[in-house]
Amino acid sequence: MSPDHNFNDSQKITQPALGLSDLLVSESVARSVRRKIPERVTNAKGSGAFGTFTVTHDISNYCKSSLFSKIGTKCRVFTRFSAMHGEKGSSDAERDLRGFALRFYTEEGHWDLVGNNLPVFFTKEPQHFSEYMRAQSPDASTNLRSAAKKWDFYSAHPESLHVLLMLMSGRGVPANFREMHGYGTHTFSLINRNSERFWVKFHLISQQGAHAFNGGSTQHNFAHIDLLSSINTGNFPKWTLAIQVMTAEEAKTSRWNPFDVTKVWLHEDFPLIEVGEIELNEIPTNYFDDVEQAALSPANTISGIGLSPDKILQARLFSYADAQRHRLGLNAEQLPVNQDFSSPKYHAMDDVAQSISFKPDQYDNEGDHYTQPGLFFSKVLNDAERQILIRNIVEEMQQIEGSDAKNIINRQLCHLFRANIELGMKVATGLQVNIDANMMSHSL
Repeated sequence: MSPDHNFNDSQKITQPALGLSDLLVSESVARSVRRKIPERVTNAKGSGAFGTFTVTHDISNYCKSSLFSKIGTKCRVFTRFSAMHGEKGSSDAERDLRGFALRFYTEEGHWDLVGNNLPVFFTKEPQHFSEYMRAQSPDASTNLRSAAKKWDFYSAHPESLHVLLMLMSGRGVPANFREMHGYGTHTFSLINRNSERFWVKFHLISQQGAHAFNGGSTQHNFAHIDLLSSINTGNFPKWTLAIQVMTAEEAKTSRWNPFDVTKVWLHEDFPLIEVGEIELNEIPTNYFDDVEQAALSPANTISGIGLSPDKILQARLFSYADAQRHRLGLNAEQLPVNQDFSSPKYHAMDDVAQSISFKPDQYDNEGDHYTQPGLFFSKVLNDAERQILIRNIVEEMQQIEGSDAKNIINRQLCHLFRANIELGMKVATGLQVNIDANMMSHSL
């Protein structure tokens, strides 16, 4: 028998009971390995700052909220900027939709304006949103993003063409967060003290101007660093909050469905009305507490601000809250950045219910996915910007590979031709695709 087995019961080794110091060590280890929370499914990489909103113009004839009751009213705000599809380690130079989310800490409660840096989205149907997300996710075999998957979705969903052209333009990679416009994107509603409802689009106009990234910075997190630096040096970034307003009667005769998130309201028909100014002037003292744990949602609204029949917006009311329950738990609203200190607490559910229950009319141009993208190309962009857009599309589409690559490219070219013949011709030339009569017929 080996020496290891040559002992009696009195010589057996016993495990000492855990003492208080051991429990404290275990607790410390547990806190260390569990200090992170689940990552956001989208918009994982983010930057945030606090600041102030000041009312500069009277819109009390549109909205009964006390926030807009008089010029000079102020409230604290929190803003989170993000990349929609970028992982936490992704570069700020990636071409991607940027999240631009604002929380207004008002005396009536939280109002969250959860938007983007582009005024339109990729789909207007909730059932297509999951398809869009799968198209943007890494390929199952390579764990890399697939150009074929993305462009297969775009080519199969022509309603995505509007935002796609914006994304492929200089707007797809902003110079930084300060020099970037923001949009509520969806249609919302305002209700005044006479219970009159108005449909509204929210705009955040950068007072620094909107500029595209020029490739000059080698910093991986240049947009995040720029935001920190500008605030720390007192160069506080500012945006003008403005609205477009549409009456109920105008909504009935609108050329396009005003609740279609793939369409814009033309400014010549619905000019911008200035509301106030947002200034970011405070960096969070704890990034994890304030930026990572922020739980913003379009469902957080206040009296006088409602929603609309926009189907994507209504789907987001559930998806945001459900994602936050998973990521932060049931008590997310008790975290400091999410706490509501309003007193008394007003509930805006009547305004929300009124706006959601509205049944929109039928619109003749539901299938018109090309006029507005064509106007963006020919009227909004200048010559230099059009060349940049064409170059970016060609470079992206050149990466499409696989057995179905030719079909995907031809489908997308048909959409480009229908939006603008010059756009289709120049992209086809860049891709060295021969133009046939069938493809040209789609532009007529």
